[in-house]
Amino acid sequence: MNKIPSIVVIGSLNIDIVVEADRPPQMGETVSGSQVHFIPGGKGSNQAVAAARLGARTAMIGAVGGDPFGAELLQSLKREGIDTSAVKTVSGTHTGVASILLSQGDNQIIVVAGANGHCTPADIDRHQELVRQADAVLLQLEIPLETVQYAAQTAKRLGKAVVLNPAPARPLPDDLLSHVDVLIPNETELYLLAEADERTKLVDAMRRLQDKGVRTIVTTLGAKGAAYLTEDGAFGRVPGHKVDVVDTTGAGDAFNAGFAFALATGETVPAAVAFAVKVGALAVTRLGAHAGMPTLAQVQEFAAE
Repeated sequence: MNKIPSIVVIGSLNIDIVVEADRPPQMGETVSGSQVHFIPGGKGSNQAVAAARLGARTAMIGAVGGDPFGAELLQSLKREGIDTSAVKTVSGTHTGVASILLSQGDNQIIVVAGANGHCTPADIDRHQELVRQADAVLLQLEIPLETVQYAAQTAKRLGKAVVLNPAPARPLPDDLLSHVDVLIPNETELYLLAEADERTKLVDAMRRLQDKGVRTIVTTLGAKGAAYLTEDGAFGRVPGHKVDVVDTTGAGDAFNAGFAFALATGETVPAAVAFAVKVGALAVTRLGAHAGMPTLAQVQEFAAE
């Protein structure tokens, strides 16, 4: 990976309010928590930090509210060396919030979009030069769908690699999928998008998405690693790595950024998946989405072990 890639992330910026408890409450029940943390997050923001930590020239297009959380998020991104010139502040609107319950090594999340809902196609036009300069454009679904679709169309028109993480899960129009070079769902998202159930073989569900126009599909499988189906029909799996899990928040975002980073340096899909699995594994060993993102040196050290 000698090339320094340039990545533009178009997506959400949230403050994660993380509450730790021994177990999750049942509906209507109150349980005592042990700690609370206010942590910069949002799928877009997380992926931007992960890409920057790996060494990519990274720019973010999105929106925050005119509140202290918004200012904190911008400062957090700037400290990571991320270009925030295309992150607008929307006065009179709160910054996006993710309420996260961390319990028994897993999490439950409720997201309130806030200013993320104000990221529009006009913002893509306004910052088209950033997209033009990028090697890859990384998208998710925590901003309006019309903005995601317009961003994908714009990036493809400019000849950029488009990587879409279809989360949170929702049905997507074929026109959007046809502008995506690499789709990175988890298993739940894969079966929803493929309009299949879990009795369907993984590879068959992935092929259904190729029929909708997606070139390459990479499915994340949690601790089991990931599977991929390339544009030329090659299917393969990359196993996961055994690590001590502290916080799974942001693991998928780390994987997506790791994949986009490796792909933008010229790696093949199988090599990019193998790299992304390592990035995702390291991300779960520390608390917090931003704080957990590893550097390239840490990934290389992990690979050597």
